[in-house]
Amino acid sequence: MSLSGKVALITGGAKNLGAEIALELAPLGANLALHYNSPSSKDEAAKLQKKLAEKFPQCKVRFYQADLTTAAAVDGLFASVLKDFGQVDIVVNTVGKVLKKPIAEISEAEYDSMFAINSKCAFFILQAGAKHVKDGGKIITIVTSLLAAFTGFYTSYAGSKAPVEHFTRGAAKELQGRGISVNAVGPGPMDTPFFYPQESPEAVEFHKSMAMGNRLTEVADIAPIVKFLCTEGRWITGQTIFANGGYTTR
Repeated sequence: MSLSGKVALITGGAKNLGAEIALELAPLGANLALHYNSPSSKDEAAKLQKKLAEKFPQCKVRFYQADLTTAAAVDGLFASVLKDFGQVDIVVNTVGKVLKKPIAEISEAEYDSMFAINSKCAFFILQAGAKHVKDGGKIITIVTSLLAAFTGFYTSYAGSKAPVEHFTRGAAKELQGRGISVNAVGPGPMDTPFFYPQESPEAVEFHKSMAMGNRLTEVADIAPIVKFLCTEGRWITGQTIFANGGYTTR
């Protein structure tokens, strides 16, 4: 299914899963508005921009840097994308932050940061998507398979992602009449640089042992699911899809 003429906004789109999703949508003809949070990601954004230009010269690509933990910043991003592209058809939010820590040791500042990045940011991206995504569009948020786990140490992480399921269902019902699908995708622990800093080697091996193939989830496992939701999977809405090789289930 072609996405020619469509505009996909991917938050966290300069590297890791966001970049992989961009590389899945570009061959279908989508134009890409790719956000990244930190100036430290500028070099990776430049590498991705070069790769996209070489492989998919027909695609219009723009990059945007912003901290999206305020409604004003989210609205500013959408305004910039609309100015540059004239429309938004697909929104994929990959923004997230992991914290592994006993609940008794989590500071108020850490709590505020986790909920600002994982929950507040997602809410206002969904809100802006509800306002600006064209009829028949798609809104997808990356959550976590820990939403279906009974475990400790990830209370602030899974807890701050949990509201996104409710945001997703509510937005899906509200936007149903406009033909806009709204879904969440919950990967298992992903083999990216974000995963390893808080995990011991023994914990990494445990996470691997819980999934098929004795391995972590890879970005290449998740990006095609996002592509599917943007194309043939358009009849799916209001769902949280767990894609984790059997790591958790409900």
